[in-house]
Amino acid sequence: MNFSIGSRLIGPDQPPLIIAELSGNHNQDLNRGLAIVDAMAAAGAHAIKLQTYTADTMTLPGAYRIDDPNSLWYGRELHELYQEAHTPWEWHRPLFERARQHGMLAFSSPFDETAVDFLETLDVPAYKIASFENTDWPLLRKVAATGKPVIMSTGASQLSEVAEAVQILREAGCRDLVLLKCTSTYPATPQNTNLRTLPHFQQLFPDSLVGLSDHTMGVGAAVAAVALGACVVEKHVTLRRADGGVDSAFSLEPEEVALLVTETERAWQALGQVQYGVQRAEEKSRLYKRSLYVAQDVKAGEVFTKENLRVVRPGDGLPPRYYDQLLGKPARQNLRAGTALTWEAL
Repeated sequence: MNFSIGSRLIGPDQPPLIIAELSGNHNQDLNRGLAIVDAMAAAGAHAIKLQTYTADTMTLPGAYRIDDPNSLWYGRELHELYQEAHTPWEWHRPLFERARQHGMLAFSSPFDETAVDFLETLDVPAYKIASFENTDWPLLRKVAATGKPVIMSTGASQLSEVAEAVQILREAGCRDLVLLKCTSTYPATPQNTNLRTLPHFQQLFPDSLVGLSDHTMGVGAAVAAVALGACVVEKHVTLRRADGGVDSAFSLEPEEVALLVTETERAWQALGQVQYGVQRAEEKSRLYKRSLYVAQDVKAGEVFTKENLRVVRPGDGLPPRYYDQLLGKPARQNLRAGTALTWEAL
């Protein structure tokens, strides 16, 4: 099953779609945001994704302060954090236009229904549903009603919640859907990524594509995900982690994104099909299999021994499986050392 997002076809028969998530790593500087888009295009990423919300559409001042000492944002007041992380709505158009100039897809995650209305004015080719929004049925219905492809993350979700979200999306008009395995910890660890879920996901939702929203460091998890069927990989990106920013600690730098693009496509190419026997590309290499060779000069009538008969490369002589059978058998003719043994010489 394949379908298109904009001009790009995605599916098992296509190289994986690599989405660069800008998130809040623009650090409230539009020029930095544009520079990240340029860097991701140069690295070969296929899409740029934003997040469309304001602090006031997400929460209320004073509603919550993050009290988990293991969190990257420990001690931060939630409204204040979203104020720092949000992408101003007036920046969306220039960021999208810059991406399109590079031939990249450009879309966003809406976090409420007003964000969908706004993104429709920018003619986005798809929508992303974030993990924490996949139980917001009014939002799901609003997005599905656009008729555009939907990519939905499934972090911190019960399977029943995912199934309900899929049903809501389908009933509201969503035809093309990608479900992303996601671990909603920041960063995630390889140990809690559980990629073996991907083929099971595909069995449970055969009418959807599957992919990975990846918060681990490096590219290893993403490459493994493609080997397990992921058609889409999403990673947070930045210019340099040392520059700081709300998501910088688990974001990829441009050189790492270039590696991600290259290695996930290699993994997809390497999947191929079930193959046994000798491939056409291997035919010349069969010369380097071992075969039976005369190791010492042998006179007619002299028998073959472990000293004068060897299993060596190349493969021009009789196959090694005849070695034991031929020991003690006489030569029909004189044979020089270095001669490939054939039936005619016996």
